[in-house]
Amino acid sequence: MTDTPGICDYEGSDYCNRFWDQQGREYEDQVERIALRRLLPPNGDTLIDIGAGFGRLANEYAGYKRVVLFDYSRSLLREAQARFGDDPRFFFVAGNWYQMPFVPGRFDALVQVRTIHHAADVPALFAELARIARPSGSYVLEFASKRHLKAVIRYWLGRQKWSPFSREPVEFVELNFNFHPQWMERNLSVAGFKPGRPLTVSHFRNPLFKRTMPTRLMVRLDSWLQNTGHRFKLGPSIFVASQAPADGPTASSDTFFACPACRTSLGEIVDDQLSCSNDTCRKSWPYQDGLYDFKDPVPENH
Repeated sequence: MTDTPGICDYEGSDYCNRFWDQQGREYEDQVERIALRRLLPPNGDTLIDIGAGFGRLANEYAGYKRVVLFDYSRSLLREAQARFGDDPRFFFVAGNWYQMPFVPGRFDALVQVRTIHHAADVPALFAELARIARPSGSYVLEFASKRHLKAVIRYWLGRQKWSPFSREPVEFVELNFNFHPQWMERNLSVAGFKPGRPLTVSHFRNPLFKRTMPTRLMVRLDSWLQNTGHRFKLGPSIFVASQAPADGPTASSDTFFACPACRTSLGEIVDDQLSCSNDTCRKSWPYQDGLYDFKDPVPENH
């Protein structure tokens, strides 16, 4: 891992249209929602969706008083804002997940689905998430497994060079990683999280199944197979709910954002900016039309 991990940027992409809208992924969407509902506490104060994109799962968070949709892509967050901007519970925040712009102990619940496969430095990301989670808060993570059934068969047949049994992540395309379940569990533990019982998801993510089986049947079967995840882990996607470290601070009700450069707590918006009061930092971060932007500070001569 490098000191400056690469960031996968979906800025300006048509991710929603290209991957979800009318793309035959109703099965994947439904089974992921089933897994999320099984693992996520239904109610709470503040939740963050890490890599929320256009807000595909945002309607699953109805039981939370405040919901942060966090992503590196401003354009995807604008799509989410078009969907949920009228709901005052939602905050739309752009930033780098290795430098989260939040005070310690802020979130009751953290959700990360279909995004950690872009993380070049998972331990650094887990350390940041442990910092912003409230003591004993819930972190629901989905990750792409390298030890799923199709990968094992391809490896045994000599059609795949990398071993699904080796512990290290495999980068099959630049900034696209698959992870061994035990490697992921170990790194969660190192960061202070306590991993719970995993669910395996998307067992029928295959064109043949989609052509020959009704979506409703695939969803029903997958829902049943999810509970075998603690034994077999045959699906390409794994969900696990972890408990955040029990020690550490709990954010006070009057603190929320922190400067991602120096972690000083930020105050109120003034002239469409959040400004750092640390004399050695003094960076300011723009707030534009409902979007909190922590990707780049305001130029000093602005």
